Amino acid sequence: MPRVSIVVPVYNNERYLDQCLLSLRSQTYRDLEIIAVDDASSDASAALAERHAEADPRVRVLRLVHNQGTLGARKAGILASTGTYVTLIDQDDELVPEAIERLVAYAEK
Repeated sequence: MPRVSIVVPVYNNERYLDQCLLSLRSQTYRDLEIIAVDDASSDASAALAERHAEADPRVRVLRLVHNQGTLGARKAGILASTGTYVTLIDQDDELVPEAIERLVAYAEK
């Protein structure tokens, strides 16, 4: 079971998604899972997320059949998560490499 689950709701934003997922995969804290929740995108977002999952076993793609909105996608990701800690990241965000490491250290103080 990973220590940290990162949930990323994904909907029609392939423009920023690659950089977002690369920043999450580049975290110095390695004991994590990344759950990209595709909210029935009509662009190439789901395929892009799948490529990240093929390249990194910590990445999982959860595909929703019907668009549920950001809240529904976040909820689905949280329910699918297995980490001790869960954090939510938007598809157009990037994290500095030490972000999760710092958050875990702070949470454990």
